[in-house]
Amino acid sequence: MASQSQTVQEKGVEWTAIVLTCQYKDSVYAFQRELEIRRQKNLIPPGVVLLTVEDPKSHVGSGGATLNALLVVAEHLSAKAGYTVVTSDVLQTAHILIVHMGRDFPFDGCGRAFTCLPLEGPGMSPTVEALVCNIDVLLHTMTHKVAVGAPPGVWVCSTDMILSVPTLPEICWDGFKGVKVVSVPGSVSYAQNHGVYSIDQEGFVCDIIYQGTKEQINKCVQPDGKVPLVSGIVFFSSETAEKLLSTHVIPPLDACTYMGLDSGAKPIQLSLFFDILLCMARGITEEEFVHGQSKYCSNKDGKEATSLKNARALLWKEIRGIPLRIAYIPEGVYSYMTMSSEDHIQNLTQQTAVSSSFVFHQLAYSHVTHPELLSVGCSVVNSLLEGEVTVESQSAIQHCHLQGPLEIGKGCLLIGLDVSSSLSLRGCHLSDIIIQAHYIRLRDMWLKVFTIFGLHDDLQKPYTEDTASYLNGKWSEFFERTGIRSGDIWGSGVPESDQCLLSAQLFPVFHASEPVALEDVLWFLGSEVFTRQDHLQKWNSSWRMSLRQMLGCLDQEALLESRREIFFSRAQRKAREILLERKDDSLLPLIRAAVNEGYEQQLLDTIDHVASRAEDPGVAARALACIADILGCMARGHGGLRSGPAANRAWSPALQLLEGGDVAQGVEALREERTRWLSRPDLLVRAARHYEGAEQILIRQAVMSACCFVTITETHLPSVSLWVIAECPARIDVSGGWSDTPPITYEHGGAVVDVAILVDKCKPIGAKVRRISEPKLKLVSASGVRDGELVTETVCETLEDLQDYCQPHSPGALLKAAFICTEVIIYPSKTSLQDQLMQRFGGGFELHTWSKLPHGSGLGTSSILAGAVMAALYSATGKSYNTDSLIHAVLHLEQILTTGGGWQDQVGGLVPGVKIGRSKAQLPLRVDVEQLSLPEGFVKTLNEHLLLVYTGKTRLARNLLQDVLRNWYARLPAVVQNADSLVANAEECAKAFSKGDLLQIGECLNTYWQQKKCMAPGCEPQAVKKMMDALQPHVYGQSLAGAGGGGFLYLLTKEANQKEAVRNILANTEGLGDFSVHDVDVDLSGISVAFSSSEDTTDAGSR
Repeated sequence: MASQSQTVQEKGVEWTAIVLTCQYKDSVYAFQRELEIRRQKNLIPPGVVLLTVEDPKSHVGSGGATLNALLVVAEHLSAKAGYTVVTSDVLQTAHILIVHMGRDFPFDGCGRAFTCLPLEGPGMSPTVEALVCNIDVLLHTMTHKVAVGAPPGVWVCSTDMILSVPTLPEICWDGFKGVKVVSVPGSVSYAQNHGVYSIDQEGFVCDIIYQGTKEQINKCVQPDGKVPLVSGIVFFSSETAEKLLSTHVIPPLDACTYMGLDSGAKPIQLSLFFDILLCMARGITEEEFVHGQSKYCSNKDGKEATSLKNARALLWKEIRGIPLRIAYIPEGVYSYMTMSSEDHIQNLTQQTAVSSSFVFHQLAYSHVTHPELLSVGCSVVNSLLEGEVTVESQSAIQHCHLQGPLEIGKGCLLIGLDVSSSLSLRGCHLSDIIIQAHYIRLRDMWLKVFTIFGLHDDLQKPYTEDTASYLNGKWSEFFERTGIRSGDIWGSGVPESDQCLLSAQLFPVFHASEPVALEDVLWFLGSEVFTRQDHLQKWNSSWRMSLRQMLGCLDQEALLESRREIFFSRAQRKAREILLERKDDSLLPLIRAAVNEGYEQQLLDTIDHVASRAEDPGVAARALACIADILGCMARGHGGLRSGPAANRAWSPALQLLEGGDVAQGVEALREERTRWLSRPDLLVRAARHYEGAEQILIRQAVMSACCFVTITETHLPSVSLWVIAECPARIDVSGGWSDTPPITYEHGGAVVDVAILVDKCKPIGAKVRRISEPKLKLVSASGVRDGELVTETVCETLEDLQDYCQPHSPGALLKAAFICTEVIIYPSKTSLQDQLMQRFGGGFELHTWSKLPHGSGLGTSSILAGAVMAALYSATGKSYNTDSLIHAVLHLEQILTTGGGWQDQVGGLVPGVKIGRSKAQLPLRVDVEQLSLPEGFVKTLNEHLLLVYTGKTRLARNLLQDVLRNWYARLPAVVQNADSLVANAEECAKAFSKGDLLQIGECLNTYWQQKKCMAPGCEPQAVKKMMDALQPHVYGQSLAGAGGGGFLYLLTKEANQKEAVRNILANTEGLGDFSVHDVDVDLSGISVAFSSSEDTTDAGSR
């Protein structure tokens, strides 16, 4: 049951609609876009109806806003269902969430809902980077905690609080109908300034008390010593929601909706809690409710009071008797977002765990060049702090771009300041000060203006009161310091009781001849940097507004855009830092964020710059891979698969520049061509493929650095017609594979344990070469297939015949590449092939290769064959080499062949026995091999317990490789962690071999198979899974060889000599297809090279 509830919690509520209510018409577009962006980021599922609804009239109250929102969403759902009129039927199966933005908030121009918090998430590895706003926490809490398991209905959630629900609450929904309010515990002292539920023993609400007396609140204390606070969350069952909706056509409640106002009704103000819900409370009588003092009755004229009483009478008639129950969450924590600066800064700096999905970060999505200058207890959100910027504890900086040297003292809040403000700030000692930039719109003017006040100032306290303050001092001190008079900021029409900081017209917004800047309010502090007379004169001649007036003129679109600009400026710096410093952080969440919010071009420009100037080809390759990811994201899931061809002629000039080593010009040519491929999803995907092709060129150049570890010396030239025969075992990779694959191997470091093996008692891979008198290359390739041998012959008489050496699927491509890599043939060259051969060797070469293994075996055939061919060619042309050089030479060959392989295959087949190969995270790429010393008799034990099973499935390593490299370059956290685990498991496996511990080797092998599946999902075909399931009880460990996907399965059996037993088990398992079982012996000689004058060497591969 626990796992089932966890699954339900992870999935969350499948909302039918989410409705956001806001006060102002001009805010609707900005907030609707914010919801849509969250949908694009998959924070809200794609099928949810998203609506942003303007309150029908300002100050309609939470009840009026709820009723209006319910009407609007019912209209949309009715239209979506094909109805031509509003019908409550659409509510019967709907899960609706109404989120109220509430009133203006002096500390954030986008209100409490979009106040950014010092959190990152959701989850430890978000798929998209995004600032965490209060609404995001509430949406996550509602979707994955509070509303889980609820029946269809309507949830209403306020955004005026920060709510923490750490675990899935136990709320009973069995047969529920009516209304349920969600409550969290609070202290009696805290409750005196907030709302409290009075409940009976059955959990029914008897009364709702707001700012009650201590005696009233004490009566509400629960057994845990706490009182149930009004949290702002309410659930209406679908039946109750239908009843509530039906009131929208009945006067005077129709005046709460846009439809009533459009019909000429006079608006009324209605509270969700103290009008609608209080009507259902058990302890309230009709007389108390209808004729009692409403929360909104004060300062109402006779008509308004009468209208409200009529509305209450109607509510009593329509919804009285609906059960109102409480859902009390003991672990919940509630923090109301008050008008107090001290409370707000505390919310921004305290490390309170909101939920397991969000993590507190002192630096949340910020770039700080000197983080050591930040004190414990401060927070920085969505900001750039460049240079020496000191921030003391209990201070918060949000959406700022500041340049030091700056000192921000304790108790400060800076919001929205840009670089131009830094110079002004340097002359001020800031402590307990709140400074904000605001974006306002006045008719056709868009303005950026500034406000300043003190941490301890009460915004609403009349200035004439003794305890009133401005900038933390008495108003009289401010007037004396600045020369400003009270009459300058409060006109004669402002009542004395309203002459407070909130209404004070202190802040310049426009001047006829000079721009308004931060210093136009900073001079209020009295710093010597600012001359009083000049600033007072400008202040007097400026058009000024109060904070209250500004909050009614805010331009939320401009404000949100300014936040995005800072966020993506920081993102550009982060991308540059991660790439240049080779960090294992994923850029994919940042890329998705940029594409979702229209900032992909800025990110492309940044990564172009990194790629073009990177001295390390590995850094440039990763940068190009990131550009491919950006283009792929821009296609938004359309346009086809990411993997595909990358040889369109339009891209050839750019790719040729990269091939020639001119990275800067190549990247610029790629950028220029890219501009022609941005108009459609299919073009974007094709462009992404070509960037991945460009990335492969740079990977090849990075890996070719291994050539410096190839040492070849001259020796005697064998006689004409003397065969040089090289034979090799196959290999099985027992742990660590994929960590040897470029670029993983030189960016992360790799370790692989391989075993050289004979298959059915023979070395299955080989090559033979001899000099011939004719100046040509005769190439013969034979590969074993299940029903016989496939032989291809190729003759090269000109250099043009070699030009397809870099196309792996062309006939003889590997052999041609080997001639070029060993420098037997110089290509390209002005000297013809025949002249080269005659001048250097007096004739040509005949080269034969063979493999007794099926295509896609997973046993390292192609790389080992390359090693055999190169060894034979070196020997046939009078050159001496060692195995270490051969390993690195094969790396070079595979890069010019463009197959892009790692080093484990040639290590496995060229070096005898059991060994571990290692590479460090560096260039040039060097592979070090350690042959493991096994206990006496353990080789015989391995031979008795190892078996190969051919699965009958052909492996498609190319597609697997593309996916793995794409995921590695994206630095997906699971892939990076898996790379760490691959290397660690290889080291453990090597120890197990050295100890002769079959059981531990089997455990390492099983671990390795799981790691392979993590690295390359899809590498386990269904038939192979059936095979492995059938064999699992009989083996210590098993894995598909190589990359997986097919080929050979190798087993470490529990009992010795189990070939027939394994064959019988598989024969009795349905759905396996054509399989075969093969003997395995550990090969103790590795590559062997011999000379023979005999013409009959056709069976060399069987010896």
